[in-house]
Amino acid sequence: MWADEAALDAATRRLDDWESSIADRAARVKALSSQVRALTGTATSPDRTVEATVDSSGLLVDLRLDERTRQHSAAHTARQILETTRAAHADLLRQVTEATTRALGLGDPTAATLVESYRRRLDPGQGTPDARR
Repeated sequence: MWADEAALDAATRRLDDWESSIADRAARVKALSSQVRALTGTATSPDRTVEATVDSSGLLVDLRLDERTRQHSAAHTARQILETTRAAHADLLRQVTEATTRALGLGDPTAATLVESYRRRLDPGQGTPDARR
């Protein structure tokens, strides 16, 4: 099947290189997964009365309200909480995008898919019509 020993050696080297690149990519993806799981997004309202923190899945895990929120209506405070939580989501998305680009490179299809998945989850206005449900 092989015309000569050199062709066989070249094919073996290509297979070894391919295997090595797959192992390297798997290690980078595993490290990225650990990094992303550890990320949190945080934002503070413009008047600094609301601070929201979301975990790596976008769930609100900490909410701090300054005593000055008592000077505002409940509706105003609720709007600030929602807006600040959305800003925390944007912060998380920025961090995920940066970590993914660092780990997998700009233009990598896996990186693009991962970031788009986070974008759809964290910014429902950019997703499908059903995303707001």
